[in-house]
Amino acid sequence: MADQDAQSPVGIEAPALSVLRWDEPPEGPAVVLLDQTRLPAEEAELVCADVPALVRAIRTLAVRGAPLLGIAGGYGVALAAARGEDVAQAAELLEQARPTAVNLGYGARRVARAYRAAAGNGSGPEAAAVAALAEARSLHQEDAAASGRMAQYGLELLGELLPGGGGHRLLTHCNTGALVSGGAGTAFAVALRAHRKGTLRQLWVDETRPLLQGARLTAYEAARNGMPYSLLTDSAAGSLFAAGEVDAVIIGADRIAADGSVANKVGSYPLAVLAKYHHVPFLVVAPTTTVDLETVDGTSIVVEQRSATEVTEFTSMPGAPAGGEGGGTVVAPLGTHAYNPAFDITPPELVTAIVTEEGVISPVTGVGLAELCARSSQVTIS
Repeated sequence: MADQDAQSPVGIEAPALSVLRWDEPPEGPAVVLLDQTRLPAEEAELVCADVPALVRAIRTLAVRGAPLLGIAGGYGVALAAARGEDVAQAAELLEQARPTAVNLGYGARRVARAYRAAAGNGSGPEAAAVAALAEARSLHQEDAAASGRMAQYGLELLGELLPGGGGHRLLTHCNTGALVSGGAGTAFAVALRAHRKGTLRQLWVDETRPLLQGARLTAYEAARNGMPYSLLTDSAAGSLFAAGEVDAVIIGADRIAADGSVANKVGSYPLAVLAKYHHVPFLVVAPTTTVDLETVDGTSIVVEQRSATEVTEFTSMPGAPAGGEGGGTVVAPLGTHAYNPAFDITPPELVTAIVTEEGVISPVTGVGLAELCARSSQVTIS
C-alpha cells in the first residue's frame, strides 16, 4: 500500500496533470505530450512537431488510452492543417496507428470533417486550419466534461450495487485516469470520486503485464491523489476474489461493439470471468465516443497484436542498462515466439453495467446501447 504519511488528505486534489496540449512556439505549432513511457520515474514532455512524430508517439504508447487517443487524433489533424499538409492522409495515418482504439479514428475524422467543411465554404487554408484546431479543442473540452459525468454516474451506481455504507474495495486493470483523458479519466475517475467522498476503502491495482500500465501509471496516479491502494500481479487476482476482498471490478474500454462486447487491455476478460463466478459486479466505464455501432459484435473487433519483445524482454526504466532487441532485459530463450495481443474481448453477458456520460446501461444489450447512443451527439460515425 502507498505510504499513508505521504498521502494527501481526503478532499485535497492533486495538481492537474498536463497530459496533452497544443503549443505554438516560434518554430511552429506542435502537440506536446507527457511521455507516459517514462513514468513514474520522470515527468518528461515529448514535442510532436508533425504527424509522423505523433504517430510514433501513439505506437510506442507515449500517449495512450482511448479517450486521450481521440483527442490526440484530433489535434494531429489540426497539426497537419496548420502545417499545410494533406489532412486526409494525416487522418488516415493517425487512425491506423492503433486499430483497436476506436476513439483515435473518431477524433481524427471529426476534425478532418471540420476542416473540409470550412474549406468547402470558401475559406482559405489558414481559416480551415483555424476551424480544425477549434474542433480539436472542442473535442478536448467535451471529453473533460464527459469524465466528470461518468464519475458521478459511476459513484451512484456503486452506491446502488454495494449498499451498507462500508467503504468500496475496487479492483481495476490497466490505466484509466487523467493519463487517458481530457479530465480525470474513466474508471479511475469513479474510484477517485469515491475517494474524495470518503467511500473508497481500497483500490486494488493490477500490474497489467507486459507493459505494466497498472504498476507504472495507475499506481502513480493513485499515489498523487492520496488514494489507499495496493498493487498486485495479474495472476494474483483470483486469490483476491477467493478471499472476498473485491467488491467490484471497474475498468475502461478501447472499443465497445454494437452488441455490448468490450475490448479492453488484455487481462480484462479473465477478470470478468472471475467476477461472474464470485458474484462481483463487473463495470465498464467509457464515453460514448468509445462505442462503435458499426462493429456488430466482439468477433468483429480488430485486436492489435504487438511485438514479441514486450513479452520476451523486461523493459527497463529510463536510464537502466538494456541488452535485448527491444531495448529491455532478455527473460526468454532467443528465438522464443510470443503471443502478445494488446486487448481481449469481454462479451456483454459478463458485464454488469456500462457507465457513460449519458447514463448507465444494465443489463448490457445491443438495444439498450443503441438507445443510449441515440441520445448522444458523440456516437462514433464514419
